[in-house]
Amino acid sequence: MEKATFGGGCFWCTEAVFQDLAGVQKVESGYAGGHMENPTYKQVTSGTTGHAEVLQITYDPAIISYDELLEVFWKTHDPTTLNRQGNDIGTQYRSIVLYHNDEQREKAERYKQELDAAGAFIDPIVTTIEPLQEFYPAEDYHQNYFNTHGHEPYCSFVIRPKVDKVRKVFADKLKPEARK
Repeated sequence: MEKATFGGGCFWCTEAVFQDLAGVQKVESGYAGGHMENPTYKQVTSGTTGHAEVLQITYDPAIISYDELLEVFWKTHDPTTLNRQGNDIGTQYRSIVLYHNDEQREKAERYKQELDAAGAFIDPIVTTIEPLQEFYPAEDYHQNYFNTHGHEPYCSFVIRPKVDKVRKVFADKLKPEARK
């Protein structure tokens, strides 16, 4: 198993996007990219820790590649908005790839350059690509959020459309139970 760490806005939304992918064993919401040790949700949302809401994805590279995870990452959030995703505003919602090794760094940088060169987005990509220093798991009540709170309005109106898009666009990459 290998790990990938991405931040693309609220981790409740992004966690649900990756959980359905074949080869993904675990998706854990957490915090990374900042300067405070063992931050809490309240501290991170204050914007003073430097951390972003991120996901740490444990995956089987024989089933899904890092390149495929990057593709899902780039296509399921807006990498052109600085410190913002939708109504979520602040550095904690920034677009960030936290690489675990040089190969991941090279792939993320190449993918970003190719997207910019192709004009894939109207505005330039502002996603930062940084080494992962430390990942801090979020509190238990943030884990598996969409699957346990899917009936709540935020989940229905914000997360459900993202999940539906992923199931449509990436149908060939889904776990069998997610294809239903």
